[in-house]
Amino acid sequence: MITGVDEAGRGPVIGPLVIAGVTFKDENPLIELNVRDSKKIFPNRRKFLAEKIKQIALNYEILIIKAKEIDDMRKVMTLNEIEVNAFTKVIKKLKPELCYVDSADVNENRFKQDILSQLTFKTEIISKHKADDLYPIVGAASIIAKTKRDEEVNIIEEELKEKLNIPLGSGYPADPITQKFLQTWLVKYKKLPPYIRKSWKTSQNLLKNSYTKKLEDY
Repeated sequence: MITGVDEAGRGPVIGPLVIAGVTFKDENPLIELNVRDSKKIFPNRRKFLAEKIKQIALNYEILIIKAKEIDDMRKVMTLNEIEVNAFTKVIKKLKPELCYVDSADVNENRFKQDILSQLTFKTEIISKHKADDLYPIVGAASIIAKTKRDEEVNIIEEELKEKLNIPLGSGYPADPITQKFLQTWLVKYKKLPPYIRKSWKTSQNLLKNSYTKKLEDY
């Protein structure tokens, strides 16, 4: 059995981090489906593939880490350490003989060793950058993770639209639409919206600028 593990939502200021793992006997069914990195697949095709992969996989696991949980964990660990812990939890559930992971660390081997140090069973781990593009099994995990995160963000956007009817954007800090949403919410409600990663620099800078402006009003 082989497993692929990948994440979706590492960088956004809005919404959860989602880690998915998927197990197959081999990659042949995924090759036939032309599975690859989720970022290179159109959303409708991605949804179709996610359901197909879950149907034919031997097993799969999804872990959702919400924004507040990320903020709480970042008080005591780095984002890389959060991902190591999350990848490890998924691998423990699936217990593969061979596991391919998309390295979140600039040092591929360190990411591998950090995961292995937390496992209580023997498995071979292959850690690579852009593994979702190199190995169909990791591409399959990336598709499931990305699809699940999109579902979570859509729910968040619908809820927030009831209080502020403007687009949420991609959720990434550099997105002008996301920046406008956060700035407008902060002006209207005097605080950041729910589901926001308050430990992100984007959030901290918005709060700092808001506080500075309040002082200038006096």
